[in-house]
Amino acid sequence: MKLEGLHHITMITGDAQQNVDFYADTLGLRLVKKTVNFDAPEAYHLYFGDETGSPGSILTWFEFAGARAGVPGEGTIHTLQLGVRSAEALDFWAGRLDGADRDGDVLRFADPDGLRLELVVAPEHRAQTATHPEVPEAFAITGPVGARAFSAYAPVREAVLTDVLGFTETAPGEYELGGFRYGLDPSPGHGGRMGAGTVHHIAWASPDEDHLGWLDRVTEAGAQASDVRDRDYFRSIYFREPRGVLFEIATLSPGFAVDEDPEHLGEELRLPSQHEHLRAQLEATLTPVRNPRTVTA
Repeated sequence: MKLEGLHHITMITGDAQQNVDFYADTLGLRLVKKTVNFDAPEAYHLYFGDETGSPGSILTWFEFAGARAGVPGEGTIHTLQLGVRSAEALDFWAGRLDGADRDGDVLRFADPDGLRLELVVAPEHRAQTATHPEVPEAFAITGPVGARAFSAYAPVREAVLTDVLGFTETAPGEYELGGFRYGLDPSPGHGGRMGAGTVHHIAWASPDEDHLGWLDRVTEAGAQASDVRDRDYFRSIYFREPRGVLFEIATLSPGFAVDEDPEHLGEELRLPSQHEHLRAQLEATLTPVRNPRTVTA
C-alpha cells in the first residue's frame, strides 16, 4: 500500500463570506463545494481548489461564525505553503497581496483569520490551476505544496511517518510524501488552541482499494483511529500521529462532481445525504455566501 500524497487540509474560519472573498477572489482559487459540517450542520464547510477540485489541490474551512482567533502551538500545523511556478509569479503576488513580506523565493502573508501562509517557487509542482480573470495563468497558485507543524523533539525521526505511512525523511524534522513537504519545527512551549485561523487536520490520499488496509495498519501501529466515515465526496479515517497533529486518510473517489455538474461546482448549497431533511431550516439560517465567480459571470 502507498499513500498518493496530500488529499486536503482543513482549517477554521470565523466568517464564511470573508473566507470566500479571500481564497476564491484574491487568491484566485475555485470554490468547488459549498456544503455544511457533517458533525455540526449549522456550520458551513467550504472547499477550494483547482478547476476540477482534484485531490491534492483542496483547502477547506469549517465556519464557526464569530469564532475567536485560535493559537497554533505544540501538536498543530502553524503554516501552509502554496506553490507558484516562478519568481515572476511572486512579483505579481507581492503587488496583489497587501502586507506580504518577500524573502527570496518565499512570500509570507496571512489570511483574514490570521492563518500563516507562504507562497513558494515550486516549478516541479502540479500544473493544473484555477481560472481567475485577474490572475494570469502563468502566475496562478498551483496548490498546497507544504505544511509546517510545531513539535516537541522536532529533529528526532518520527517512525510513524516513515515506517508506517511511507513518508521520506529528507533532513532532520523534514519529510516528504508524494511531492508534498511536511516539516516539524521546535515547540513554542505551549499547546495550541483551536479557533479562527488554525488548522484542524491534514488529509492524505489513499487509493480506494487500500483504504481499509490503512485502518488496520495505523491501528496495529498503536493509533486510536476512527471507524471509516462516509463524507459523500470521499471516505475518511482519522487519528492523531504521535506528535499530536490530527491526520486523516481519505479516498480518491467519488470526488466533488458526484452531486454537481463539473462546470458549476460550488454554485449551490449541497448537503450531506444525512442532513438533506434539514435543507429548509439550513437555507433559512445560514448566511448566504456569494461566490465571486458566479457574481462575475
